[in-house]
Amino acid sequence: MNIIICEDETEHREFLQATITEYAMFHEPSIEIVLSTSDPDTVLDYLKDQRADCYFLDIELSSTLNGMELARIIRRHDPLAQIIFISMHADKLKLTFKYKLAALDFIVKDAGYDKLALEIQDTLKVAFETYQKIGINTHLSYVQVKIGERIKNILYDDIYSFETASQDHKIILHERNGVYEFYGSLSTYEQIDRRFYRCHKSFLINLDYIKEVNLKNRIVILTNGHVCPVSSRKVRELQAMLKK
Repeated sequence: MNIIICEDETEHREFLQATITEYAMFHEPSIEIVLSTSDPDTVLDYLKDQRADCYFLDIELSSTLNGMELARIIRRHDPLAQIIFISMHADKLKLTFKYKLAALDFIVKDAGYDKLALEIQDTLKVAFETYQKIGINTHLSYVQVKIGERIKNILYDDIYSFETASQDHKIILHERNGVYEFYGSLSTYEQIDRRFYRCHKSFLINLDYIKEVNLKNRIVILTNGHVCPVSSRKVRELQAMLKK
């Protein structure tokens, strides 16, 4: 579960980072802070090419954008994003209803560090439980994989291809933000969505990301530059699918 922190008070931001990092280390290695900043524009720049799953947002940001406005932009791009607001003032809670942002939690910073740490930990526990449920919900376009001790949800839209690994019973997934190897079978993912096509016994590709088809050499080049073979008996079928 990738987390972004946007908090303009250095002391509070560092406390958030330390609390989340400690919780991940001792309780849930799947949790990772991918960005921690005081600037909401830095968050928006990050989200142009990458995704996060959970956001800790200070409402009172010293910027042209406050936390509520930033959350509204995040919601527009990702309706499933989990948002936790942070504020020095408990009465700001009513703003979350005004903006109709369905926040996961609202944390008041002046509660004292010991109490604040417990609240953050409780929120992280709930956020990760929700994250796990999202990944296994068959009505949502996610693949959930286990990489070592980490659980990761990956959107269909972010996946370029799957392929069999050199190690038995393992597959390799190429996606927008990385390459992951984990135990599994290609057949598990062959029917999850019509955009995925088994072009070879060892390769399953996302048809939306085909850049070039070389029929002479029986290969497909994807938009990430990855080259995948096409078996001879699949060439005509692939041609027909692409024409559709």
